Amino acid sequence: MKKLLASGKTIEDAVRSGLAQLGVTEDRVNVKVLEQPSKGLFGLIGAKEAKVELELLPDGVEEAIAFLREVSAAMDLTVSVERVDENDAVRINITGSDLGILIGRRGQTLDSLQYLTNIVANRHSDRHLRIVLDAEQFRERRRQTLEALSERMAMKVVRTRKEVVLEPMTSQERKIIHARLQSNPNVKTYSQGDEPNRRIVIALKQ
Repeated sequence: MKKLLASGKTIEDAVRSGLAQLGVTEDRVNVKVLEQPSKGLFGLIGAKEAKVELELLPDGVEEAIAFLREVSAAMDLTVSVERVDENDAVRINITGSDLGILIGRRGQTLDSLQYLTNIVANRHSDRHLRIVLDAEQFRERRRQTLEALSERMAMKVVRTRKEVVLEPMTSQERKIIHARLQSNPNVKTYSQGDEPNRRIVIALKQ
């Protein structure tokens, strides 16, 4: 855990100096007063400044980003990591070349890495964090693919009047299909099977 010594004419000045050096706000540190300020003889000779020790508290998202950098380096990947704070989550976007190995088949490796990243983030946080991990906008491209698939399959169900069973998907991907077809007047959707082989069924409305 990072510690920093800072000094100033007053305790407040010393703390401000330390925060400026760390580039954080006061809620990110523990402050320990090492020496009180003193004016010295006649207010001049032997005057001592206040000395404090600032201990930087761990930040869950920063720890998660450090974890992702370590994983990427271990995979010989050169990446850039961007943090985007959203209303109910923190999105971490990874960009770089040859990220296919990080994404995996249908995003399975990315999902596993997201799971581990959430564990790391919440281990170093006093509040619950939800991390959404993305690489080269894979999740947005996957969402568009799934929405297009759902529309095609819904048309097929209407045309053939037979239900369609889709390939196994994660819960997040199934939510995309359900949401897309929720307002469709001709078909309904439901899930069947057990994880990790749970599938969506698109059927004709009665």
